Amino acid sequence: MMKIIRNIAGMKNEIYRHFLDGNSIGFVPTMGYLHEGHLSLIRESVKKNECTVVSVYVNPTQFGPDEDYEQYPRDLDRDRKILTKEGVDYLFACKDKEMYPSGYKTYVEVHDLQDVLCGESRPGHFRGVCTVVLKLFHIIKPDYAYFGQKDAQQAVILKKMAKDLNVDVEISVMPIVRENDGLALSSRNKLLNPEQRAAAPCLYESLQLAKRVLLEGEKNSDKIINLIRDHINKQKCAKIDYIEIVDKNNLKSLPQIIKGKTLIACAVYMGQVRLIDNIMI
Repeated sequence: MMKIIRNIAGMKNEIYRHFLDGNSIGFVPTMGYLHEGHLSLIRESVKKNECTVVSVYVNPTQFGPDEDYEQYPRDLDRDRKILTKEGVDYLFACKDKEMYPSGYKTYVEVHDLQDVLCGESRPGHFRGVCTVVLKLFHIIKPDYAYFGQKDAQQAVILKKMAKDLNVDVEISVMPIVRENDGLALSSRNKLLNPEQRAAAPCLYESLQLAKRVLLEGEKNSDKIINLIRDHINKQKCAKIDYIEIVDKNNLKSLPQIIKGKTLIACAVYMGQVRLIDNIMI
């Protein structure tokens, strides 16, 4: 039966028992309101590890002052029922005062990688992500941690953080899970109104259009970006945050597409809802 742990000391005690038993520990950090994208990560962990921990925590330090922290969808009871069915061993759901107690002063940054793409328009976001994920790694001490390719920049940054800080965890990045119309699954999709939801697949459509043109021989990044921009701009409710073509390992801009090395990423506002998507070439 799945246990719900709400404090750090309790979580550490449970993990220590599994450590003594020699069990491999898989970990999936989430902000809750679980969907099939999360479940693809969870199922991989359950399949490959003796113990799986899923955290549900809407981390305030990764939200800017004008972002959707208060509106971010939350339903812990719903998540608990889903995780129980999936065979998860522990749901870790602590409070802010537990994660960031009074007088908290310490934060983690990965310079350069955090300042491009989403980091450029969301200053401080990845500082918050790295801080909470590193804290969770120290609390749960997983052998394996699972993240989604939809958050491609996050995955690159967390891998670099783990390497630089000698964290003994293997980070697995799993493929994007999509709706039937191509929209990448996200907890934020729930916040879209009907017009925005109808328009939202334009992100994936534009990336697929770019992929098709690439296969036909176009390698110039500026031309590909303009093609993506033109397709997204056909939707009146869409406002582009960024469209970038970068090296998938160091996130540096690429003037030319390099097969096996290129990430095409975009972020688009549908009203107040910010959606991201990407493809690897």
